[in-house]
Amino acid sequence: MNKGNVVVRVDNVAKKFCKTVKHIMTYGAIDIIRDFCGIRAKTGVLREGEFWAVKNVCLELQKGETLGIIGHNGSGKSTMLKLLNGIYMPDTGRIELHGRVGALIEVGAGFHPMLTGRENIYINGAILGMRKKEIDEKYDEIVEFADIGEFINAPVRHYSSGMFVRLGMAIAVSLQPEILLIDEVLSVGDISFQNKCMKRLAEIRKKANAVVFVSHNMEHVRTLCQKVILLNRGEIVCYGEAQDVIPQYYQLSRENSFEKGKGNSVAVARYDRQSSGQVEIFDSGLLDNTGNRTERLQSGEDIIFFVDLMARTRIEEPLIGVAIIDEKNTICTWHVNVDNNISLAPIVDAVAYRFKISLKAPAMLPGVYTVRFTLRDRKNYETHERIFNMNSFVIDGTASNRGIIECNAVWELAET
Repeated sequence: MNKGNVVVRVDNVAKKFCKTVKHIMTYGAIDIIRDFCGIRAKTGVLREGEFWAVKNVCLELQKGETLGIIGHNGSGKSTMLKLLNGIYMPDTGRIELHGRVGALIEVGAGFHPMLTGRENIYINGAILGMRKKEIDEKYDEIVEFADIGEFINAPVRHYSSGMFVRLGMAIAVSLQPEILLIDEVLSVGDISFQNKCMKRLAEIRKKANAVVFVSHNMEHVRTLCQKVILLNRGEIVCYGEAQDVIPQYYQLSRENSFEKGKGNSVAVARYDRQSSGQVEIFDSGLLDNTGNRTERLQSGEDIIFFVDLMARTRIEEPLIGVAIIDEKNTICTWHVNVDNNISLAPIVDAVAYRFKISLKAPAMLPGVYTVRFTLRDRKNYETHERIFNMNSFVIDGTASNRGIIECNAVWELAET
């Protein structure tokens, strides 16, 4: 690595926070007194009620590189970005930045609510150290990119979150800082604006500017970033090329989601259940092809789902629906018996039943999935059960995690 091209260097950086206001006030007062007396605080040691938001982070970023920071909520991504932006000071370690820094970290951050969009453009430019003449030259470009029309002359306190992001992003990418920090704010904008931002960020990278990009959108990360770090509980668990790190993110996400939802049943999913009170559900889950209970399947294996139930009233024409939902809350497949021209026998009251459905060899991508179950009486349109997160399960495999299903493709390129 060419040391002269390094614009961001993070060396063993850590940041800790308190869990309660009581500890914040107590330790804050103690630290002020120690500082006043010239007593050095033990910043590298956790006190009671503290936790590491970021710990032992080391990285380097060169000119023209884009670094993606990924991880589940609470992993330390935004804290890391605020450390780079100087909003937080590290408790241990050292951060070196070589160049002007622009940041879009929170919706509305850096804007004065009583001033107009135009006035805020000049304020943000001044904060970046630009002269008025330089901002004048960029003004039309910023307004065109933001595309908020006449609202540019309105106080920003009247802006929607989408308008804040449009103006903030326009300022950040048009004033050309050497180092650009972007948090998960693009999700607020519409799809056309997201695409425009991605195109501009790619142009910025080509101009040898450095970008640090935090996102939950792996397609954006995969498209934009050469290097990616995966954070978990404040520590780097993987650092490398995007195509190598992103699968690790999905694997970690699957493990975390599965542990949280492990063994989901009606008992633990009661807040996601709408019931008439006329049906008692004893058990539910998934089976493998040998009839044994399981919570893990391989991509391409049959998904066999069952529900053990008893009704307190007769259900004349059972209408049963089963949907498989992925981690993004997308319905991957949804089956209702009448859609398949299947009529089920009446459910008689006070009789135990086992309902079972087998989904044959679905080519599901690796991930954590949940089952949504509904039971209605088609004759009187009464809904007896609607359970949104009845059971969770994991699909294992080696697919690339693009899209919803895995398909075997045959490629061909030939002269015509």
